[in-house]
Amino acid sequence: MISITAILKSKPENLIEVQNMLTHLVTETRKEAACIRYDLHTSDTVFILWEEWKDQVGLDLHNTQSYLVDFISKAESLVASPILVYKTAQIL
Repeated sequence: MISITAILKSKPENLIEVQNMLTHLVTETRKEAACIRYDLHTSDTVFILWEEWKDQVGLDLHNTQSYLVDFISKAESLVASPILVYKTAQIL
């Protein structure tokens, strides 16, 4: 299993637009066969995606999906700083 944590900070004036875009992204991603978990969390203007994938092949396929590519291209101008993505391994 592969775990991903993505963190993005919306510009305050774009908060609702970013949240709506993320909601669409989550809805579509959860339909993918390799997706185990794709949860969205928030605190103020910060959004955190907590992802779990069955395997690297499934994650690689996810990274090519039009809704993810579209989200990334549109989000670049709506966020306050670059999106941070961490591929992690559970240790406990």
